[in-house]
Amino acid sequence: MSVPANPIVIIPARMASTRLPGKPLADICGTPMIVHVWRRAVEADVGPVVVACAEAGIAEAVRAAGGRAVLTRADHQSGSDRVFEALGSVDPDERHDAVVNIQGDLPTITPGAIGAAIGALEDDAVDIATLAAVIRDAGERGDAGVVKAVLSLKPGATVGRALYFSRATVPSGEGELYHHIGLYVFRRPALARFVGLPAGVLEKREGLEQLRALEHGMRIDVALVDTVPLGVDTPADLERARAMLAPGG
Repeated sequence: MSVPANPIVIIPARMASTRLPGKPLADICGTPMIVHVWRRAVEADVGPVVVACAEAGIAEAVRAAGGRAVLTRADHQSGSDRVFEALGSVDPDERHDAVVNIQGDLPTITPGAIGAAIGALEDDAVDIATLAAVIRDAGERGDAGVVKAVLSLKPGATVGRALYFSRATVPSGEGELYHHIGLYVFRRPALARFVGLPAGVLEKREGLEQLRALEHGMRIDVALVDTVPLGVDTPADLERARAMLAPGG
């Protein structure tokens, strides 16, 4: 299989959010947040970009900016389910061999990070690729809101195999800890398999969807990048995003 030859980028978005309702349309320097994410994905130039929307208002904002959007069921339990539905709608002939799933609340994601994740599928045995960065802030090491990727990583390597993901401070002992970044690249058959799997015991315990793949024997490889993009989950995060994306910010 090797590195996918014809990926597509699909960004799932919904208005429901416990801590920041309506966040896809939250204004960041005069532009809805979802449009910022769409623009970063387009700049990556890895394939066509589609926003998978739970509500018509999100689709209207994306289309007004010149993007492509499709409406999906509003009751999906996860972004992966929404992406899978959208994929069947926009590519019924299965021309695209991989799907890049970018969360719609990452307005500062870099185009280079998107490309790095795709490159982590170089090994044919890898089903899913994702991203992580070295934790530099000591406060993040014990922060349950920061998901840690436990990697089998050779010295000097920039891609390693994921052994586990956790909200706990793992692994123990001396050495780097890695902050997981919620961007995934699925080989197309892997996405179809993943969304058909039952939720795993560890997935439910940690509240981490990617553990479902590991519990069912799927392989996830992780590409290391230099920085963690800001995930917008709270009003305070939104203010940080506005400061970061302001002209001259």
